[in-house]
Amino acid sequence: MNIKIGELAKRTDCSIQTIRFYEKEGVIPAPTRSDGNYRLYNEDHIERLRFIRHCRMLDMTLSDVSTLLKYRDTPNTGCEEVNVFLDQHIDAVQTRLEELAQLKQHLLTLRRQCNQPVSAASCGILRALSDCSCHTN
Repeated sequence: MNIKIGELAKRTDCSIQTIRFYEKEGVIPAPTRSDGNYRLYNEDHIERLRFIRHCRMLDMTLSDVSTLLKYRDTPNTGCEEVNVFLDQHIDAVQTRLEELAQLKQHLLTLRRQCNQPVSAASCGILRALSDCSCHTN
C-alpha cells in the first residue's frame, strides 16, 4: 500500500506540515517517491505516526518520543529504561500539577482583590500585580 501525504494526514489526524516536520526531525523515515516525485507512505508510516501522536497527547516532548522510538525500534532490548522514563514523566506531571494548583491559588487571591467595578486607578488586581501581594497567602 502506498498513499500520498494528504491521505496519511487524514488517517493519522496529523497535519501535512507536522508530517513534514517529523520527517525533517528524523522521527519518521523518509518516504519513497513516485515517478511524479510525490511522497509515498506505507502502513509503517501510519503506525509510527499514530505512536508519535499518542506520545504527544501524553505531553511527551519530541526528544522523549525519539527516545521511546529507539526502544521500540530495537524490540529485543529490555524495557527497564522505558519504565524508568515513564516514572520520570509521571513525576514531572505531578510537579506540574502542584505548580498549577499553586498558580490557581495565586490567581484566586488576585481575583479577590477586586470584587466590584472601580476605576483602573483603584483596581485591587492591578495594585496586587504591581506589589506582588497576590503571592503572599
